Amino acid sequence: MLSFIFIYAVILVALGAFIGRKAKSASDFFVAGRNLSSGLLFTTLIAANLGAGSTVGVAALSYTHGISAWWWIGSSGIGSMVLAFIVGPKIWRIAREHNYYTLSDYLDARYSRAFSGIISLMMSVGTLALFSGQLLGIAWILDVVAGIPKTQGVVIGAVVTTLYFAAGGLLSSAVVNIVEVAVILAGFIVAVPFVWNYAGGFEGIKANVSRSSYFDFFGMGSTAIIGYIVMLVPSFFISPGLIGKVFAAKDEHSVKVGTAWNGLVQLLFAVIPVIIGMSAYSCFPDLSRADLALPSAMKNMMPFFAASLALAGIFAAEVSTADTVLYMLAGSLTNDIIKRFITPGITDRALLRLSRIITLICGAIGVVLALRLESIISALTIFYSLMSVSLSAPLIFGLFTDRASNFGAVLSAVLGVALTVYMTYGGFGGSLEVLGVKLNASTCGIILSFVVMGVSLFFGQKKSRS
Repeated sequence: MLSFIFIYAVILVALGAFIGRKAKSASDFFVAGRNLSSGLLFTTLIAANLGAGSTVGVAALSYTHGISAWWWIGSSGIGSMVLAFIVGPKIWRIAREHNYYTLSDYLDARYSRAFSGIISLMMSVGTLALFSGQLLGIAWILDVVAGIPKTQGVVIGAVVTTLYFAAGGLLSSAVVNIVEVAVILAGFIVAVPFVWNYAGGFEGIKANVSRSSYFDFFGMGSTAIIGYIVMLVPSFFISPGLIGKVFAAKDEHSVKVGTAWNGLVQLLFAVIPVIIGMSAYSCFPDLSRADLALPSAMKNMMPFFAASLALAGIFAAEVSTADTVLYMLAGSLTNDIIKRFITPGITDRALLRLSRIITLICGAIGVVLALRLESIISALTIFYSLMSVSLSAPLIFGLFTDRASNFGAVLSAVLGVALTVYMTYGGFGGSLEVLGVKLNASTCGIILSFVVMGVSLFFGQKKSRS
């Protein structure tokens, strides 16, 4: 099984390096020459969105909470639909007109250089946490299935991802993602019937689990579900990595079709890791940690050929999302920070070379962080909370009203993040009750950011949205 993964990893790196030879400019690296069809946009988006959180993480959630774990990926799919039909087409037109590479390019023009710089710095910190979460997913799988220690598993994931992405950026990953998506979907689709039958189907699971909330679509509780919706729906239509990929579409039709198919597949895929996690709990209720649910199911509940394909699918899922994270990091650090604030006169070729170097450095930093984090979901929550609270209100108001101001954008982001951090570390007891519903830290933070941004409209002057 390990040799199978090794061969697969070599193929990914070789394919990425081959395609990377065509990356001759920063435009190729960041937006694939603005030539992605709806099919390529779909594969590179869905490859980005089915990662450690959507596989190992959601299986862990369903192992603990049951069917209501669907809301993690379900919320992501809803956010993708908003990107497809509301945010994506509009911001694509602006990016095409002004030759923007990243979301920060838009924020710089719409608000100010200072605001885009602050956001880029925060996104860099959060994105490193997200990258480390993907590496953890790879490590848990390789540890349980192939006996590879956590440290070595993290390093393997980082090496494969950084090598093929550094070769050609989005141009390389868009093509490599075709292979990865095919393997991801095949691996998980094949895995489900074996796991389901091993657990005895719904009746078998129900016989081994006494908690009624385990089979309740809202069994996780309103606080957690509302928290996921508020945190994840915006994250999937304001994510710098996803919007950067939308910028690479060749036309508006490709934006709508490719992104909508990505959202639909997420909504359908959401049930798969839930089934696997619930089946694993039914058969192995005493695992030392919930993150082991998916790898344990692979190791014990499937025949060898199915487990090998599933392992390749999970490995592909984690690696494909990790390359999107590296894409965000390279964009934030090189185009949005170094080029904008440190070396504004940098040549296109030098920017391309710098982006490759930064990618390799971020891969090494991600390894260090991954070895210190304990949970995939905790790593992803850091990123999604920070991104949703700081970016949602400025982006939405900036796209759809001329009265959105730089002052309002900065104030909404700062106050929203401040409240989130304060509540996360015990302020107000960690939650606020509104109309009988307890709202968690990130939910309160994002609500405050929208309120502050809305109020600021009455004090701001009109500014062009482009």
